[in-house]
Amino acid sequence: MGKKQLWMVIAGLIMLNCVTFVFFLSKSGEVGGAAAEEAVATIGKKKITRQDWLHELETRYGKDVLRDLINQQVVQEMAKKEKIKISDQEVEREFRMLQATNHSVGPNSKLDEKKWKEQIRNNLLLEELLTKDVNISEKEVKSYYDKNKHLFDVPEAYHVSHILVRTKKEADAAYNELKQGSSFSALAMERSVDEFSANEGGDLGYITDGDEQYPRIYIDTAKKLKKGKYSTPVQVDNAYVLLKLEGKISGKKYSYEEVKSQIRRQIALEQMKTPASATTFWKEAKVDWFYGKTKDEN
Repeated sequence: MGKKQLWMVIAGLIMLNCVTFVFFLSKSGEVGGAAAEEAVATIGKKKITRQDWLHELETRYGKDVLRDLINQQVVQEMAKKEKIKISDQEVEREFRMLQATNHSVGPNSKLDEKKWKEQIRNNLLLEELLTKDVNISEKEVKSYYDKNKHLFDVPEAYHVSHILVRTKKEADAAYNELKQGSSFSALAMERSVDEFSANEGGDLGYITDGDEQYPRIYIDTAKKLKKGKYSTPVQVDNAYVLLKLEGKISGKKYSYEEVKSQIRRQIALEQMKTPASATTFWKEAKVDWFYGKTKDEN
């Protein structure tokens, strides 16, 4: 599976985990009587009860959430049966690559590092299960690596927050408040005109060289900052920005030996031309679930 596909799978898992959290937290106690009639929202004289809410959650997301939970368990059981393991080094490499190239995977992500790595490991185990019987020659794997070495390099990345304002006067005022001890994240929430990041205290996640989402001045400024420090006002187009360096990931190049297993899986999956789905193993794992038979669950 290519890195883009891997990230799409993980993004989907994250969405389902968020739904799972809300759904099962809400279901943690038996809903009945007064609890069922508890209002979770009111609109004038109308109310939405906890029971209404839970029913809607189950109707919209129940099947997908349950399938995700089953798939995670199936992969773990089948990997144990086949004695397949994924090294911590492989998981760490994929996590660092994902973190360096995906703005949403930062220390302030809703999903912590442990959970990210669990999901990456599960996905890599699934890839190994799907491709364990596919024969790919060493020559083919090495040739792919030689032609695509750059794809396996983790780029240097900078975790950045910003406060974006319209005028130099506003930027100077914010800078003076920072010097007086004001919180960068609090000022971002209060003053930044970038509403999306303002809600996160100005957090932009990680940015790298060549990142087209932000002006070049962002990465150039970040490289000059020390961790925890912020810049003086910087002009960007018709606005001004204050940047803070929250952290940094050092770049790393990986050798052929370190990535050959990943390449073998990637080539094998491309040849198979089938989706990387744990439902392939449901019958063998003897899955029986609330929504019926396991056949055709793809």
